[in-house]
Amino acid sequence: MTISENPSVAVVGPGAIGTTVAAALHEAGRTPTVCGRTAHERLELRFDGGRIVVPGPAQTDPAEIKNTFDLVLVAVKSTQVKAAAPWFSALCSHKTVVCMLQNGVDQKALVAPYLSGNPVLPSVVWFPAQRDPDASVWLRGKPRLTLPDTPGIAVVLAALRGTRVSVDIAADFTSVAWRKLLQNAVAGLMVLTGRRAGMFSRTDITTLSLAYLRECLEVARAEGATLGDEVPQEIVDGFRDSPPDLGTSILADRLGGRPLEWESRNGVVQQRGRLHGIPTPISDLVVPLLAAASDGPG
Repeated sequence: MTISENPSVAVVGPGAIGTTVAAALHEAGRTPTVCGRTAHERLELRFDGGRIVVPGPAQTDPAEIKNTFDLVLVAVKSTQVKAAAPWFSALCSHKTVVCMLQNGVDQKALVAPYLSGNPVLPSVVWFPAQRDPDASVWLRGKPRLTLPDTPGIAVVLAALRGTRVSVDIAADFTSVAWRKLLQNAVAGLMVLTGRRAGMFSRTDITTLSLAYLRECLEVARAEGATLGDEVPQEIVDGFRDSPPDLGTSILADRLGGRPLEWESRNGVVQQRGRLHGIPTPISDLVVPLLAAASDGPG
């Protein structure tokens, strides 16, 4: 059987996204090698109608990896890429495709220093999943990936064929990536309030969110994204229509006292705004507050 039909897969980072992908592959009879900081005896994905349990333990020592893989799915946060770097050299040959399952529009640049010229695929992750204190993951909707239309996608499509994770191919990946970034950016307000999606039902939060999103939209367009004026309202409506208790990964990190992805989700808007000479007054307030919440001191 050729690689394209049955690629070997490793998942780095068994958090909410990594567990969802690992469970989807296991359910389809293609259990991946799971790598992370903790030797989980199993991974559990819960969803309406059932659950999937992926047997462990997860690999915790890159030195114990004996074989390289056709596809490495990197599901660590942007703040964890450097720490995960030893996995890349252990798991990858020069032919290994590395697919980044994380937030942000700089995924390829973030991981490139730790690879040896491997093909790298960015992605946009649409996973309504949250990790619970017992390390199980609650999937609250249909998981979906968007990938750019490049030759490297064949191995990802082969790996995920027939699984519960659907894959979209975007000819205009830049626009899709920036639209998701806008959604992630405004979710940063949840960190500053300590509240979940229900807060977007407030009129004052809606007003603030729309103003912030319009600021982000102007930067996105300067970066080449083709996004209409309706996008800010659509994003706010999406939060308002979500379950009131729905959280987001950056809020979970804040509540858990972990470093925040403020640079890749919010700081990038401020940085690119400055590059293009676009004023970003709301970012200039939000970004320092998120940075302080993440990194201190105090």
